[in-house]
Amino acid sequence: MRQACIFILLSILTSYFSWANQQHNEKRFNTEKDLLVMQFDCKTDVDDIHSAAALKTLLSNHEFDAVNYFAVAGTYGIQEGLYVPPNKLFQQAFDERWSDAHANREKAVEEMKNVTLECLQKGGSVWIAEAGQSDFSAELIKAIQKETPDINTAERIHIVQHSDWNEDVTSAKSLAFVKAHSNYHKIPDGNAEGNGTPGFRTPGYSAWKTKVQDPELIKLWRLAVEIGLKYNGKDGRYNNEAIASGGLDFSDLSEVCWILGIQSIKDTDEFFNAFGQ
Repeated sequence: MRQACIFILLSILTSYFSWANQQHNEKRFNTEKDLLVMQFDCKTDVDDIHSAAALKTLLSNHEFDAVNYFAVAGTYGIQEGLYVPPNKLFQQAFDERWSDAHANREKAVEEMKNVTLECLQKGGSVWIAEAGQSDFSAELIKAIQKETPDINTAERIHIVQHSDWNEDVTSAKSLAFVKAHSNYHKIPDGNAEGNGTPGFRTPGYSAWKTKVQDPELIKLWRLAVEIGLKYNGKDGRYNNEAIASGGLDFSDLSEVCWILGIQSIKDTDEFFNAFGQ
């Protein structure tokens, strides 16, 4: 009887680790036809500034040359607090591949509707990494449904969220809408290590200065650190202790790593070892 129980237990564990390994290495994003969108609330935590620099660093690697991507700034929900102006960094990082929802939300929704429809109408899927809340995504999906009701957004638009706090400061109606009208994924929090996604919040971390080799990326990270320190905790904004200590926080990038199937990266140092060259 004891041997039978042990055998059953081993079988269960073997099945579990087989499943976990498949999940760990699953390729979700189709480079040939899909679109990657990263939406940044930029309010009131400065971690989005670091996350934008990290996104550009990742996508500058030759492995991801073919990734079709777009960024949106100012996709905040119902949270209070002051905005962190990202425009200088976003312009440097993304050139024309970004939209400013803080300056004009209606215009940004229209721009992103056109960008996403171009992908969807060619048979691709849209993957949205929520570096913030889902209110903007709800508006975007409604705009797509209004113009092209034949597109099944629940299958073709994937939203990836890692933060309980981001969900809490998304309006209840918007959160319920995106969960009903998109393929919504809640993944482990990118602020912690060892939970199945990378941990990209690292107090006191400055080794990027020796690991990043590309001159343009060096300029970008210097600007990201400068903006982060300028606005962190200022005028009632959230005080990010990792950044205040001279470290980095690009925890929202864990979602992009999950989308691209590279969530096996452990932490900030491994990220720069892999993509800083």
